[in-house]
Amino acid sequence: MTNLSVNINKIATLRNSRGENHPDVEQVAVDCESFGAQGITVHPRPDERHIRRDDVYKLRPLVKTEFNIEGYPSPEFMDLVLKVKPEQVTLVPDAPGDLTSSAGWEVEPNMEFLTSIVDRLREAGIRSSIFVGTDTDNIRLAAKTGADRVELYTKPYADLYPQDPERAVAPFVEASRAAHKAGLGVNAGHDLSLENLKFFSERIPYLNEVSIGHALICDALYLGLKETIARYKACLS
Repeated sequence: MTNLSVNINKIATLRNSRGENHPDVEQVAVDCESFGAQGITVHPRPDERHIRRDDVYKLRPLVKTEFNIEGYPSPEFMDLVLKVKPEQVTLVPDAPGDLTSSAGWEVEPNMEFLTSIVDRLREAGIRSSIFVGTDTDNIRLAAKTGADRVELYTKPYADLYPQDPERAVAPFVEASRAAHKAGLGVNAGHDLSLENLKFFSERIPYLNEVSIGHALICDALYLGLKETIARYKACLS
């Protein structure tokens, strides 16, 4: 079964809009786990517009499943994750002001940089994952950095899925097979939803984990968090 990691950034966005502690990010993380989530994901950005550095420190002792921290590996980000030591760090190529992740790494021009980051994470006992698209040559290069996993950027799949599900998923099937052959684990995330997740999970081989935030939190407004997590997990079983 593929694990579900719940990205709680949007909970922090809602909290920050009032400057108080409602909703309580820490309690939501604990609740997500109690409702069956197998991981908690956060993506702290330099402007702290949602998850704050302080949140990351407070969440570390509370998360009992898998703590996954996403972000661009700036000196500040690396200082944070090496102190917190989550189970997994997902490296994304976001510029500081990006609204959301919009592309994966081009590994070749960043090979030396990514390899040095992966080495530091391994020395700290932290699993590394590199955010990539579906280009198989690029994935094979990601394996050469020494990373443990790749996370496939799934927005192209989500965009095409309503028109042609089979064509939408095909490059991801090939990418996952290439990653597995190169010795990498496979994660996936971005715009996966109750509409498209079951089809994706049934067709992607070797899928270790999906990280879902925006769609899951939107669904929880109508269904409640417990029911929503149960439905997402059902898509992955």
